[in-house]
This record gives sequence, structure tokens and C-alpha cells, in this order.
Amino acid sequence: MDMTMESCRKFVEVLASDAPAPGGGGAAALVGAIGTALGNMVGSLTVGKKKYADVEAEIRALKAKCDALQKELLDQVEADEKGFVPLSRAYGIPKDDPNRETVLEEATLTACGVPVHIMELCCEALEAISVFAAKGSRLAVSDAGCAAVCVKAALQAASLNVFINTKTLKDRKKAEELNAKCLGMLEQYGAMADEIFSTVKAGFFK
Repeated sequence: MDMTMESCRKFVEVLASDAPAPGGGGAAALVGAIGTALGNMVGSLTVGKKKYADVEAEIRALKAKCDALQKELLDQVEADEKGFVPLSRAYGIPKDDPNRETVLEEATLTACGVPVHIMELCCEALEAISVFAAKGSRLAVSDAGCAAVCVKAALQAASLNVFINTKTLKDRKKAEELNAKCLGMLEQYGAMADEIFSTVKAGFFK
């Protein structure tokens, strides 16, 4: 079931239940989409204003990019559920089954795929949000700061859904490659999100 077609209340109720999905990955995707949309709102409040005519083209281009990003992030809610199903089934294979380890390894790698992609999308979103915060409407700059906080949370949450799986991979080379990629995104884009938040906050105390 595509939980993004349900109400916010229903999503939260199912998230709080013992249902296997949505879980951390789906929640990260939704939060990332919300943060991206919030940044996009800053763009919407900027275009068409004479005061920001010199950045109109840039903001419009970023808005189009964020339209696509927020949609793709929402798509990851269902994708994460589908990616987790094989792993859930693999854990149910009897331990004396000679194929169990192979199936479990493949399913674990599959389960890593969506949260890694969520992280990549969040990184792209933060790049856009940094521009919205710097060049967008000053009346909505707080929303740009909020957007950065939300997307950083989604980035961090998605990473944990990778790390819990790479921990169990038998192929340690592949595990370390995935870990390094995710840690790199956390370091670079976590710092970017913090900078956006700090700059926006500091602007209120000048």
C-alpha cells in the first residue's frame, strides 16, 4: 500500500504500529520531501517579486528541480517498503537452508539501496535550500532554515537505515564502500545544513 496516498494521521498511526513498514526509511523519505517542499515554498514566495528580479531565473530553475526532488522522495516511501520485503522474507528462511546466506546477503544489499538514494536526494535538496536561504525572499528565510533542519534529519535518519544493514553484510569490502559513501554525505551535507540554520538564526539577532 502506498502510504503517501493516506492522510497524515493514518501514516503516523501505521508508523506507530507493529507493521513492518513504513519504518525509518519511509519516515526519512517523507521528512525529506516535507523539508524540500518547505524550501521550495521560499522559492514560490520569491518569484514574480520585483525586488528579486535579478535571481528570478535561478530561483525558477531551482523550483523545478525541487518539484522533481520532493516527488521522488515521496516515491521512496513505497520503494523502501518494497526494498525491505525481501529482507524480511530472507530472515524467515530456516537456518539450515544452504541458500539462506546467499539470499540474505542479496536482500540486505537491496535493503540498502533505497536509503542510500534518499540520502542522495536529500543532498541535492540541501544544495537548493542553501540558495533559497541566501537569495530567496527575506520574509520566508525562517522557512529556509526549517527546511534545512528537516532535510538534515532525513539525511541522518536514512543513513542509520543503511548502517544497520551494512553491519551484517558478509562482503565487508562492499559494506565499507557503502559506509564511506554515506559518511561522506553526512559530513559534507550535514555541515551545509548546520551552516544554513546558523546563518538564518544569526540574522534574527543582528
